[in-house]
Amino acid sequence: MTRIKDQVVMITGASSGIGEALTYQMAQMGAQLIISARRREELERVQKACTNPENVQVLTLDLADTFAIGQKAKEAESIHGHVDILIHCGGISQRDKAINTNLEVDRKIMEVNYFGTIALTKALLPKMIERKSGHQVIITSAVGIISTPFRSAYSASKHALHGFYDALRAEHHADGLKVSMILPGFVRTQISVNALMGDGSKQNSMDNAQDQGLSPEECAKKIIRSIEKNKEEVYIGGFKEVAGIYVKRLFPKLFSRIVRKTAVT
Repeated sequence: MTRIKDQVVMITGASSGIGEALTYQMAQMGAQLIISARRREELERVQKACTNPENVQVLTLDLADTFAIGQKAKEAESIHGHVDILIHCGGISQRDKAINTNLEVDRKIMEVNYFGTIALTKALLPKMIERKSGHQVIITSAVGIISTPFRSAYSASKHALHGFYDALRAEHHADGLKVSMILPGFVRTQISVNALMGDGSKQNSMDNAQDQGLSPEECAKKIIRSIEKNKEEVYIGGFKEVAGIYVKRLFPKLFSRIVRKTAVT
């Protein structure tokens, strides 16, 4: 079982939502935190609100800028000499039909959610392998297994993460690397407000389903328990969301009929 206290934990997407909630809870548990997102002022706000803010370091990071991620990883490692746990929370979503979504939007979502995420993993992986110790935690989504309308690009990016990290886990199991895939359903964050429409503009409204979802704080508690227990794949959400994953796997044709009629926004 992993103890969070004194672990060096890097969290992307830490300025809001699940990443922010994880930051507060892990700071209270005594972790040495490196929090990342694009906006320094928001990261500093989170830092100041933490228990023991002196144990929380701010590192701005843009997941869309894959060329700069290698340098950012070096900066992260220089703070404590290594990173024990890397938690990928950063990402963007989508709310439009595939036919209405410009290819540039598909590319942007893949660049942030997939390429930015794996670029950071690849940059921090050598030190983890050298130390024979490291834990990569990826906050994907229930749509990493099931796809719903109006999220074609978002679903594709999350499916891609599963393919990459399942392979990574197998490749480096003997090197002591742990990989946890965390699949939340609806969580009450700003992800739907900031989701991209087909033309690249923001939706600027909260989905009804999102608004009725778990609180970020409750989701963060479940994620931390999963990290502590070294779980490989975890489903977090209401009964319908979790049941949908199993229906998809066992009865794909039935799931196809259900998802066509399900309110997902």
